Amino acid sequence: MEISGATEALNRVPLSEVVSDCVKRWFKDTLKEAKAGDINMQVLVGQMYYSGYGVPRDAQKGRIWMTKASRSRSSVWKVSDKHPG
Repeated sequence: MEISGATEALNRVPLSEVVSDCVKRWFKDTLKEAKAGDINMQVLVGQMYYSGYGVPRDAQKGRIWMTKASRSRSSVWKVSDKHPG
């Protein structure tokens, strides 16, 4: 039993790594939907870029995505000038 317990402990991944991986995958999935034209996902991608959530922080890319979404949806008009949070 001790050997299998030690092996199990060695195979454990820290929770922070699991969460980080999930966030990165969420960004990739969201980006895919945004590129396909989903306006809500375009807004979310913009916010993720602005905040650096799941992707390196890039305000310029965030602004581009928010502007793209605002061209299609009046409720996000001028959102690119506002920072999330």
